[in-house]
Amino acid sequence: MNPSRPAEVPDDDLVRLAELHGVTPSYRPSPDRTVTATATALHRALTALGVGTDTPEAVRAALDDRRRALDARLLPPTVVAWGEAAPAALAALPDGTRLRIETEEGETRSSADGLPPGVHRLTATAPDGRTATVHLIAAPPRLPAPEGRSHGLLVQLYSLLSRRSWGMGDLGDLGELAAWAGRALGAGFIQVNPLHAAVPGTPTDPSPYRPSSRRFPDPVHLRIEDVPEYPDADPDRMRELRERAARLREGVLAKGALIDRDAVWELKRTALDLLAGVEWGPGRRAAYCDFLAAQGTALEDHATWNALAEVHGPDWRTWPEGLRDPRSPRTAAARRELMDRVDLHCRLAWLTDTQLTAAQRTAREAGMPLGIIHDLAVGVHPEGADAWAQQEYFAAGMSVGAPPDAFNARGQDWGLPPWRPDRLAEAGYAPFRELLRGLFRFAGALRIDHVMGLFRLWWVPQGLPPTEGAYVRYDAEAMLAVLVLEATRAGAVVIGEDLGTVEPGVREALRARGVLGTSVLWFERDWDGDGSPLPPERWRADCLATATTHDLPPTAARLGGDDVDLRARLGLLTRPLAVERAEAAADTGAWLALLARLGLLDGSGSGGGHGTAEEEAAVLAVHRALLRTPARLVGIWLPDTVGDRRPQNLPGTWDQYPNWRLPIADADGTPVTLEDLAASPRLHALLDALRAEP
Repeated sequence: MNPSRPAEVPDDDLVRLAELHGVTPSYRPSPDRTVTATATALHRALTALGVGTDTPEAVRAALDDRRRALDARLLPPTVVAWGEAAPAALAALPDGTRLRIETEEGETRSSADGLPPGVHRLTATAPDGRTATVHLIAAPPRLPAPEGRSHGLLVQLYSLLSRRSWGMGDLGDLGELAAWAGRALGAGFIQVNPLHAAVPGTPTDPSPYRPSSRRFPDPVHLRIEDVPEYPDADPDRMRELRERAARLREGVLAKGALIDRDAVWELKRTALDLLAGVEWGPGRRAAYCDFLAAQGTALEDHATWNALAEVHGPDWRTWPEGLRDPRSPRTAAARRELMDRVDLHCRLAWLTDTQLTAAQRTAREAGMPLGIIHDLAVGVHPEGADAWAQQEYFAAGMSVGAPPDAFNARGQDWGLPPWRPDRLAEAGYAPFRELLRGLFRFAGALRIDHVMGLFRLWWVPQGLPPTEGAYVRYDAEAMLAVLVLEATRAGAVVIGEDLGTVEPGVREALRARGVLGTSVLWFERDWDGDGSPLPPERWRADCLATATTHDLPPTAARLGGDDVDLRARLGLLTRPLAVERAEAAADTGAWLALLARLGLLDGSGSGGGHGTAEEEAAVLAVHRALLRTPARLVGIWLPDTVGDRRPQNLPGTWDQYPNWRLPIADADGTPVTLEDLAASPRLHALLDALRAEP
């Protein structure tokens, strides 16, 4: 048998071995259908978990080893205690087992009842002499619900240009938007795209969902003029950079140019190099040193990767062999040689952190109960800083994706290496804890993209199609406990993006722990009945309700059928255009009919044409319907407020469509600035009507 391509039907031993390591040998895409994973998928997933499966004999030996290890194990590497209760895992311990618990605060206990929230160390000693020392995560039973009910704005920050932007929206614009929306519009939050650090390069991957690092933000979002050292920098050089930035900005706003992140970063990087030469006062330096101490090795690794990438390119897998290991002597020597650049990248992380914190503070001062909702991408780029610094936690040779479904018969490969569940458990979920803690520093709430990934992820072997993947399970209880613990400590709300196919029980488990879901109007139908649009009063309460997202067409485009025409022009339709148009019109018509029955729209049943009064009325009716739901949070896609018709991202495209590079525009496609938005009659008519809703 060829070990690289074993028989496609897995035998019983391979299936049992896979199950014991959390690799699912089959899944059910629908209640009446079961799909079995191929032997290749199981072999490759097990190999990525460090389990040898090259021959049938190796599989049997690995199966015996796993059974013996599980039989001998007193406790799993991480156990969870909710509230005042002791961990459920302790019930399986032999009678007479002694416990010793060292809490985060340094206290020693002999009982697991009533533990304070935190991540503690538990040692169990059985009467037969066996011992186990494991991590114990003690978390509150659930997150508190958001106070009251609020509406807010959803925006891709890069798309929000102001008259001060350097070619793309920045953190100064975010603060300005929050101050205005909180005070003038009564908004309770601003939700933004992931602001994670991107992999540098030309061109840089524009997707905010394939970052170099999720642990640190991208300095491309900095407002240069808001850096305290700016007034003391070389005025002539800064004037030249501002003039070049103005040309970039006007190209986007007035000449039809796309947002060019690389060009923006080139200017900002030059400006930041200049600012690095300005001497700090003692208080400023002390604040920076505090940040360095708080971030520790994680920041040092991130800055080292960036410094090395400037010399050797952004893909660490092609670096000289000694530099591929963040803990090697050669990497330590290179860090010393590049210390000036390492320090600069540490400074950039600090500056970005301070401006993010300032934006959240501005939002709260403007009266927002939540402030800024940040977005956590599902994974990281395989070439980037996190994949280099945390290699031991990622599954080599695998990528996260999605299995085939009704919308994509080939499945999806997102090109993101997955975390290894075994390594996470052995570390007490330290990488996840540190990631969340960093994001909650400046977030009033956190949206988790593809929140189902806390339960399981579709692992795709590199070099094979997504159909050759398999689901790998994570300890959802431990992942949720970490999430609830860190969010509670930060006083933050958590929103899970749970759209699409969701495994039974997942939404219930999330709701039980206080994690809100995401409900998009067009997907809310009576799936247990006739499939008709779900009346607002029947929606779930524990959610963020919206009309659209960054991956969907704006509301005006949906109502007018523009999304179908766009996909037709790009050759993305799988059925005749007439069939697609008829289906889209029927779907939209059903929703408009419901809105009319609710008294939110006249009986014309039409969404109107571009920029017409009928179109505005239909868009308003859609958003008024959201306020008729019991949803705790209602999100308004900012481009909807001015009639924008272009999606920010069109899934399934790359070069065919300018994903992640479009500015907010009006109904005619003319870009609008933050200042234009604040003066827009259409925006104010929509928001005023929503604020008047009971």
